[in-house]
Amino acid sequence: MSESRSQACRRIIFGLSLAALFDSFAAFAAEDVTAILRQADAYRRPAGSVRVEVDVELFRQGSLDKERSYTIYTKPGRRSVVLMKSPSEIGQKVLMLGEQFWLLMPDSQRPLRITANQKLLGEASTGDIADMTWSEDYQGAIVGEVDCPEPPSLLPELARTGKSRRCTHLDLNAARPGVTYSRLDLFVESASRMPIKADLFVGSGKRAKEAWYGEKTTDGQRRIMSMLLLDDIQTSRHTVIRYRSIVPKESPDELYNPAALVRNNLTGW
Repeated sequence: MSESRSQACRRIIFGLSLAALFDSFAAFAAEDVTAILRQADAYRRPAGSVRVEVDVELFRQGSLDKERSYTIYTKPGRRSVVLMKSPSEIGQKVLMLGEQFWLLMPDSQRPLRITANQKLLGEASTGDIADMTWSEDYQGAIVGEVDCPEPPSLLPELARTGKSRRCTHLDLNAARPGVTYSRLDLFVESASRMPIKADLFVGSGKRAKEAWYGEKTTDGQRRIMSMLLLDDIQTSRHTVIRYRSIVPKESPDELYNPAALVRNNLTGW
């Protein structure tokens, strides 16, 4: 074999090896991001079927203006039913099946298709309370490790800890259509993967909201039990989502069928 042909072969082999190395690195990075998101999800919702009791509070100029209550049943596979419990909304239900959302009114036999961005109260949307997982919905990359961002002083559970905590910064894009936000800038505590803050972007690339996650130790476990939502435009108001309880609870599969849910008022649930 001539010297030139030998060099050409070596270049080809080197190029193929380098491409395989890059592919392996990309696969490892994707797995690493997914693992981080699964750890972060565990603080927001336990694995399996659960019942979540939620209060959503709208504040104007620092004072409570309105409040709504919801009960949410979730099952694996991105299935959720939201029952509205406040007097002005009693009997209304929202069903989430994958990327599809329906609103069911008490006096109608026809479910109405809505989106995950359908507003509930203030900055809280249907997707904010019905969908509590990131690992199934987003993929992206680790930007780097930074000092954890300092939260505003609007909620006591958003402890200001100085710049001693380090956070992993993730740049995430929607992995499927129909998710609430097209992109997330997410910060999780590096040591524990506890969610700290997220910037939430819509499809146009505009930041829709700023979300801060408040933790509390419940039954000996650290959990996200509140979320503060801030709007870039309406700065005089803020919205707080409080998770009063998150407990394991099985719910029947027929609960997640639009036709069956129309006929069932779920009295007592």
